[in-house]
Order: sequence, then C-alpha cells, then structure tokens
Amino acid sequence: MNKILTEDFFNRDVLEVAPELVGKIIVRRLDDGTVLRERISETEAYRGVEDKACHASKGRTKRTAILYGESGVIYVYLCYGIHWLMNIITGEREQPQGVLIRCGEIHNGPAKLTKYMQIDGSFNGEKICENDKIRIEDDGFRPKVKKAPRVGIDYAGEYWRDIEWRYIAEEE
Repeated sequence: MNKILTEDFFNRDVLEVAPELVGKIIVRRLDDGTVLRERISETEAYRGVEDKACHASKGRTKRTAILYGESGVIYVYLCYGIHWLMNIITGEREQPQGVLIRCGEIHNGPAKLTKYMQIDGSFNGEKICENDKIRIEDDGFRPKVKKAPRVGIDYAGEYWRDIEWRYIAEEE
C-alpha cells in the first residue's frame, strides 16, 4: 500500500523536499469519482526572499502571503494569464519557499500537468496532506535524479537563472 505524504515530509528545506518529490505520485480524485494518477518526473525549488525567481522576492503581498505560511499547503497561481501552476509550500513558517511541480511522466510541463489533473485556483491554500481531492503518495520508487538550472526565469538574473535547483528523473 502506498504511503500518503504528511506535513512532516514538507516541513523541511525546499532543497531537500524538491529532489525527494521526484518519483512520487500525484493522485487527484475528481467530483465524479474518477481518480487520476501521475508520477512526478521534475520539480523546481524556490527559496526565500533572496531568490530573485521566488515570488516572495518582491515582498509579502496578498498573493505571496501563502509562501510564508505552513508547509504542505498548495500554492496555485495563474501564469501568463492562462496556465495554472502548482507549488507546495515547504519549510518553516516565515521562511518563504516552495516546490513547483514541473512535469509528470506523461505530461511534460507544469501547465499540461495541472490541466490534466484539473487543478486550478480553487486549490490555492488547500492542504495537500489533509485533502480528499488531491494528495501525493510514495510507492517506494526512487529514480536517479539529476540537477539542472531552472526554466523560464531569465528576469531573475544570471546567478538565480543558472543555479541548479531543478530536479529531473533520469530515464533508465
């Protein structure tokens, strides 16, 4: 039987959580009872106000307040006004950080994954650990994980663009 990840899993530094999420399974139960499952194949870490790619780098706002809260909470935002992207808050309160779920084994992009899973802004602020509509499970699978620079954050400057905080499952 698969283990459902708890708040304890997420209540650690994002640089520990992000690589360990690779290989876990997102499970989404739709209102009609349909269950969607997809293994996470790629994540990105965003860590603190100093990280110019992290939304918290612009300060605490109504939108970013969730980043300063408790771990295990879902942070969903609209990208380019059309794509929902899903993150999970990690670490201690008042230390804004989170993991972007970047890709699944089948859906190779954060927007494609959320569209397939039917995740939208209504999930923002929900706890992933105490939710009957969405959870993350661990079935014991541990892929080899490689690091790479994050994607689509040129605005953050060379240092933050080039830091290897993207974690990708290596194909066997």
